[in-house]
Parts: sequence; structure tokens; C-alpha cells
Amino acid sequence: MTEAATRRTPGTPCWTSLMVHDLAATQDFYHAVFGWEFTPGPQQLGAYVRAVRDGRPVAGLGELPPDRHLPVAWMTYLASDDADETAEMIRACGGTVAVGPLDADEAGRMLLAADPEGAVFGVWQEVHQPETPATGAPGTPVWHELMTRSATGVAKFYQMVFGYRPEPADPADSGSRTLLLDDRPVCAIQSTGGTLPRDRGPYWTTHFAVADVAEAVRRVTASGGRVVRPPSRDDAGRSATVTDPEGAAFTVVLAAGGH
Repeated sequence: MTEAATRRTPGTPCWTSLMVHDLAATQDFYHAVFGWEFTPGPQQLGAYVRAVRDGRPVAGLGELPPDRHLPVAWMTYLASDDADETAEMIRACGGTVAVGPLDADEAGRMLLAADPEGAVFGVWQEVHQPETPATGAPGTPVWHELMTRSATGVAKFYQMVFGYRPEPADPADSGSRTLLLDDRPVCAIQSTGGTLPRDRGPYWTTHFAVADVAEAVRRVTASGGRVVRPPSRDDAGRSATVTDPEGAAFTVVLAAGGH
């Protein structure tokens, strides 16, 4: 596969990463839940590893400095053809850029930003990536959602920066939005109203495919995580929402052919 064939349309979720306080323990947890192995990654922001499934990259895990007592959450990276230009657009549309843009080894250029409501996300400009992240199989990311108090205003920010076309996620729910690129749904914004915990603001969350939702939940709890929403079935299929031992929430969803 050529480099051009792996390049993502700007705005497409292209990577997910997690910054934690105990990297070794977090690796043990996700190895137990998803079967991930780990290889060294870029070290510009400290200790960082790439999670690998069947020899292909899946996600990134990094370690926070000891004095950074921040909430732990999975962070979605959105593709860009020009990280510096995207940084300027983020600022112009009311967001903030906290880190970068900076080079991540020879693989690309990245930045960390927050939307006007405070949800943190990353931007990734691919320079060279011979392997695309694995998706669709058990243990890989399959969907990304922004959990925020109201989708209406912040959807305009993402539309202006990344060119999304927002559509109501459900005709009966005028608050939530599915974000489309080239008429293809790529991610969503979920309005939570007043249900977000007081000690945290809006955040992006990642959905990971699993072969068996109930078994994945059992592995989560056996490894020190907890259940936020037990296994259930909706229009999107069978899923459950859980957290890892440091409190990072994620959703496990049934992979094609699973049970």
C-alpha cells in the first residue's frame, strides 16, 4: 500500500491515545482486556508506547509527569493536511492550542488543542506512516464521540475547523449530531445535558471492538476497572461503557461476527 493510499481525509479520526499516571500498570490492564502488545513510540512528551494488535498499531499510551494531576481520558486525533494551518483555524474559531504544532519523530506533525467548551483533542498531520492503524477487528478503535453538555454550539466549531457536515444523530434527539465527511459518518457529538460529572468537563471517548461484550466487561472488572453502563443493545448493536483503573472511560462494542 502506498503512502498516498493511507492518507486520511482531513477531519477523520486517525489515532487515539491515553496519558496516564502509571504506564506499566495501564499496559497490563489493556493487555488483559484487548490482548495488546507494546512497542516504543515518540518520546517528545515523555514515556510513550504504541499498542499493537496482530502486528499493526492500534493506539498510544503515554505517562504524565509526576506533578501533573490531570483527569485521565482517551483522546481522539483528527487528521490534517497542515497542522500549522489547522492550529490557526482552531484559534480563530474560539478554541485553544495547548501543545505544538511539533514534529513526532519522522512519522508526522501533531498538536494538542481544546474546543471552546474545553474538550481536548489532537491533530495529526501524517508525513510517513507505512502501516495504517488497525481498525474493525477485536481490540481496535471503531468509533469516536464527543461527550458535551450541548452539541449545538460546539458542532459549529468543528464544522468550521474540519469541514464536517453535522446532521441530527436521531430525529427524536435534536441535540446530538453525527459529523459527516464526503457524506460518510466519521464521528459524533453527544449532548449529555447536565449529566457530565462536576469534576470533569466535556471529553472525547473511543469505542473499541470486541468479540464478546460480556467477556470484555468481565476482563475489565477482573483487572481493576469498573462498569459505567452494563452490556445492552441499541440501534448500534451490543455495547457497554467501562473505565480503566485510572478512570479513563471507553466503550466496548460488538465486532462483526462477535457475540
